[in-house]
Parts: sequence; structure tokens; C-alpha cells
Amino acid sequence: MFDLSVYATGLAALCALVVCGWLASLLLRRVDIVDSLWSLMFLLAAAVYACAADAFTPRAELLLWMVGIWAVRLSVYLGVRCAGHEEDRRYRAMRARGGPGFAVASLWRVFGLQAVLAWLISIPLLGAALGSAPLGPLDYAGALLWAVGFVFEAGGDWQLARFKAQPGSEDKVMDQGFWRYTRHPNYFGDACMWWGFWLLAFSAGAWWSFPGPALMTFLLLRVSGVTLLERTIGKRRPAYADYVRRTNAFLPGLPKS
Repeated sequence: MFDLSVYATGLAALCALVVCGWLASLLLRRVDIVDSLWSLMFLLAAAVYACAADAFTPRAELLLWMVGIWAVRLSVYLGVRCAGHEEDRRYRAMRARGGPGFAVASLWRVFGLQAVLAWLISIPLLGAALGSAPLGPLDYAGALLWAVGFVFEAGGDWQLARFKAQPGSEDKVMDQGFWRYTRHPNYFGDACMWWGFWLLAFSAGAWWSFPGPALMTFLLLRVSGVTLLERTIGKRRPAYADYVRRTNAFLPGLPKS
């Protein structure tokens, strides 16, 4: 079921959250805290949609657990990773281009933009939370796909963090664990989880919510994920070109000889 008023309430809640995040960024003098807010935006949206439903169904409960585990894990991971380091290079470049007015402009250029994107992507969460149909095979398939994605994302992040903590890893390439089979196991895992959310929505009758995971997958592949990261990583790690030749970019597969 699509309810425009509930969907709009989700946007209002996300806008309130990012305004608070933007104010915090002014105090901290760094806008990369928006990365830690990103996953929490979806948890807030899911909670708003579930609270607006006529009844709190087993599917809504399953959805909140799935979104909550993913969102909190990713937010904490990104927050810890950024602590003690200077602002992410992407936002430093934006700050340099934006000049003195960037601090104010970041409200809509960084925080507002991500709130709108999160709102658009969250549409399967709306469909799953408002659906009243009983749990079925598609829900369990969605939970299984989400679990596979979570293992790839969380496991890939953990493996990469251990690799970066090793002395002399700055010029080396991580090609072990999940990274042996895909150059971006965390992005692959994220996409799997979002298609898992969509299967819950599909089971509830919200087949029309597929633009949400499709947009997330497009962002991961072409905008803020694979394409953006690989634009400069080859310059920083000379061995990356060989890694590209033998390892799939996104979908896991056996390494090429």
C-alpha cells in the first residue's frame, strides 16, 4: 500500500534529522559526519512508516530488526573510522571549491541532498511497513538475501580495517577474504540488503517500490561507490591495476589467472 501522507511524513522526519546533523557539523567543522547519519536516516524512515501503519505486523518487526542492525553497525563503523582523522578528502575538495560560503551551502548541497536520496530509496521500507499480508516465502527469501549482504558488507569492512592497520599497507592492495572475489564486497553486500528489503515489500504487495533498491544500486555502482573510489585509487596504489585485471568489480567471482 502506498500512502503519500505517511511517505511525506518520512521526508519531514529526515529533514529534521539532517538539520540537526548540519548544526553539529558547524560545531565540529567537518561535514563528513553525514556519512554516519546516512544509514540512520533509513532507520528513522522505517520507524516512522511502521508507527504510521494501522497495525504493527510481524513483517514490520522483521523489517525494523533488519534495518536497525544494518544501520547501527554501519553508522558506528563509519564514525569510529573517521574519529581522530581529518575530514574525508571528498568533502575537503567540496569545501575548497565552495569557498567561505560552503558551511551554509552544505545544508542543502550535502545534508539536504542525502536526505532526499534516502527518502526516495526508502520506498520499499514504506511498502513493507504498511503491508498487512502475512509473512510468506518472499519475506524469508528477502531475509536470507539481507543476511548474505550483511555478511559481505560487515565482513568486508572488518577485513579491510584489519588490513589497513598493518604497517606498510598504504601502498599495497587488499586482495584477501571477500576482497579476493570482488573489489567491492561492502558495496555488493549493501545492494543485496536493499534488494532483500524490496522482497519484503514485494511480499506485502508493494512491487512498485523497486525504484528504491534500483537507485541505491545505481549510486553504489556509478556515483558514490565503485566509480568514485576507483577514480583515484590506482594513483595511490600502483598494484591496483593488476588487481582490477584479475578481480570482478562488483559481483563476486573466482579470480582470473
